[in-house]
Amino acid sequence: MLDINLIREESERVREALRKRMEDPSAVDAILALDLERRKLLTENEKRKAERNAVSKEIGQMNDPAARQVKIDAMRAVGDAITNLDEQLRQVDERLTLKLASLPNIPDPAVPVGASEHDNQVIKTVGAIPEFNFTPRAHWDLGPELGILDFEQGTKLSGSRFYVLSGAGARLQRAIIAWMLDLHNRQGYTEKYLPFMLRGDILYGAGQLPKFADNLYHDAEEDFWFVPTAEVPLTGLHLGDILEEARLPIKYTAYTPCWRREKMSAGKDVRGIKRGHQFDKVEMYKYCLPDNSVAEHEAMLQDAEATAAGLGLTYRVVAQCTGDLSFASQRTFDIEVWAAGCGEWLEVSSVSNVGDFQARRANIRYRPSDGGKPRFVHTLNGSGLALPRIMIAILENNQQSDGSVKVPEVLKPWMGGIDIIRKEQ
Repeated sequence: MLDINLIREESERVREALRKRMEDPSAVDAILALDLERRKLLTENEKRKAERNAVSKEIGQMNDPAARQVKIDAMRAVGDAITNLDEQLRQVDERLTLKLASLPNIPDPAVPVGASEHDNQVIKTVGAIPEFNFTPRAHWDLGPELGILDFEQGTKLSGSRFYVLSGAGARLQRAIIAWMLDLHNRQGYTEKYLPFMLRGDILYGAGQLPKFADNLYHDAEEDFWFVPTAEVPLTGLHLGDILEEARLPIKYTAYTPCWRREKMSAGKDVRGIKRGHQFDKVEMYKYCLPDNSVAEHEAMLQDAEATAAGLGLTYRVVAQCTGDLSFASQRTFDIEVWAAGCGEWLEVSSVSNVGDFQARRANIRYRPSDGGKPRFVHTLNGSGLALPRIMIAILENNQQSDGSVKVPEVLKPWMGGIDIIRKEQ
């Protein structure tokens, strides 16, 4: 959430930020109008309350019963006016809060300006595109023939966009998650095992509600929301906290399944396991001092790159443009891995510096070591990495001419002696 003082004092800067995001800048005018209305109501209400307090003292000092009653009757009208103003203020506050909660973060000046993902900029490519002496196959053919990926069973259990992993496929998925968590532990992140269902205020603090309510799964009876990404509960861990400066930076990692209502249309994105309503992800998360967030962002990007490199994957780093930035982000780098069978780059991580956007919503602050007033922390998040796209890249890039798949070296300790995934496994 943006500071209302920033919107008041630098309204044109906020409008320009919305234009760069390809969003309607008139949202700023609506917020300023509500803010002005709120301040006028507040001034009038405070004036009425001051009048009531002064007259109440006066009534207490009056000896004439008749005169006292006249004053009391007059104050009933003032009391009614205060009640009415309180209700008007409540309604305006609700509308203003909703408008503020719907306003995205301001892009960092370093973010390239663009309208969509097509305007993102490739920063670097690491590794060579793998070459084969045969035509590489896509995972939607490779997996079922190996007996490790079953679309029909997934549809039978849950409907379209679900699947079942079996045998070495299920083990490979588990190995990837375990290896990534261990890697992030070595990189200095503290592992967390988190609830997979959350209260609404936790999603609000992370910037998921109210804007993305239609994309989330919700248990209305218990008012629980299914985790869309571990970023959300990792933000909520310190909801309302004041952290000591000496504790920062705080670095967390966590595995969670993730649930999202994918809005999918016909085309290549709907084939296979690239998009689904349920997927697994290992997340990295940081709380840090505002002055250090740029350096911490770069360090997190390097940690995510190390994950892709450790799996032996060809990858590239892409700077998101203003029109592709997520709602809460002020700067984001994507990591995309090459998938030989699909013949395309697949996004497996978005590493974002959110600034104080989430901290302001979730009221997460730190106490400066010099004893100054508590300030909002900065938060950062990044996938390290997201499945099933990592699974896709491993299967497609490590396939052999006989249809088998070589297991990446770093995953072998979790594979129970399986070096190559063959059909009989």
